[in-house]
Amino acid sequence: MALPRLAVTAGEPAGIGPELIARLAATELAADLVAITDRALLARAAARCGLSITLDDDDGTPREHREAGSLRVHHIPLAATEIPGQPDPRNARHVLTTLAEAADGCLARRYAAVVTAPLQKASINEAGVRFSGHTEYFAERTRTDVVMMLASPELRVALATTHLPLSAVPAAITRTALERTLRIVHAELQAKFGIAAPRIAVLGLNPHAGEGGHLGREELDTIIPLLDTLRAEGMQLLGPLPADTAFVPAQRARYDAVLAMYHDQALPVLKSEAFDRTVNLTLGLPFIRTSVDHGTALDLAGTGRADPASLIAAAKLALTLAARRRKESEQA
Repeated sequence: MALPRLAVTAGEPAGIGPELIARLAATELAADLVAITDRALLARAAARCGLSITLDDDDGTPREHREAGSLRVHHIPLAATEIPGQPDPRNARHVLTTLAEAADGCLARRYAAVVTAPLQKASINEAGVRFSGHTEYFAERTRTDVVMMLASPELRVALATTHLPLSAVPAAITRTALERTLRIVHAELQAKFGIAAPRIAVLGLNPHAGEGGHLGREELDTIIPLLDTLRAEGMQLLGPLPADTAFVPAQRARYDAVLAMYHDQALPVLKSEAFDRTVNLTLGLPFIRTSVDHGTALDLAGTGRADPASLIAAAKLALTLAARRRKESEQA
C-alpha cells in the first residue's frame, strides 16, 4: 500500500523550521514526506544538525516505503540565501508560495495533509504583504470559516479569536461569530476525532465569567443566550466557565474540548503542560493541516539544537487524521 504523502512547509528560512524538517526526515515515520521549500536550504539545515539526508525531487509517484533520512522536495527557490536568526523580507514571497503550493496540492489530492513549520509574520508584513498567520491564510485561500485548535494527548483547546490585540477581542465576540465557531468545533470533533456527542466547555470572556454582570456583560448579553440556543438543539455545552478554574482535574473530566475566548486565555495552560506534545490544528478546512505549537526560535536557528518533538507530533496527528478520513471514505 502506498504511504500517505505529507506536504511539509519549512516556514521562515532563517528560523528553525528547515532544521526541524531535516530531523523529521531522519525518523522512521511511515509517510512519504514532501518538503515544499528550497532544496539547498534543507541541505544546509541538515548539515548544521550533523545529519546526512537524501533529497530527491518529488515526481509524485507512490511510495510504499521510505528509508529514514529520505526526503522528497518540491523545490521553491529562495530569493536570498538565509542567515540563521536574521529573517529577510525578500524571502516573504518564497514563504507564501510554499503555503500556496501546499494548500492547492491538498485540494488537488496530491497530498493527504500539510504540516507546517513556524514562520515569521513580521517579516512577511515588512515585505508589504498583509499577513496574520497560517490559519488566516489557509482560510482565505480556501474561502472557508476556520477555527484554531491546539491539541495535546490530554487537552484540546479551540479559540474564538486568534491573533488580535486584547483590546479588540470583546468586539469580536459576537453571537454570529461565536455560533459559527462552536458549530465548526462540534462538527470537527465528530469528524476528525470520532467523538459522536462532543462535550465542549466554553470559557467566559471576563474574570469569574462576568460575576453576574458585575465584571462585564458579554456573558449575559452574548455568550449565555447563544449557549442556551445551541443546547436546545442538542449540543452538550458547559459554561460559560471561569477560566481560572476550568482546567482543574475535576472539570476536565466533564469535557472533550475547551473553547477559549482569546489566544492567551487558555494556551499558557496547554503549553506549560505539554509544550513538546502539543499540535496546532486548523478546523474547518477542506484538508488536514497541522503545525507546531511554537515560533521560529531565531535564537536557536543555525545551532542544530532545536527540538523536533512538536513537528513530529504534528506529523503523527496528520497521519492519524488522514487514516481516519481514508477509512471513512472507503466505508461511504
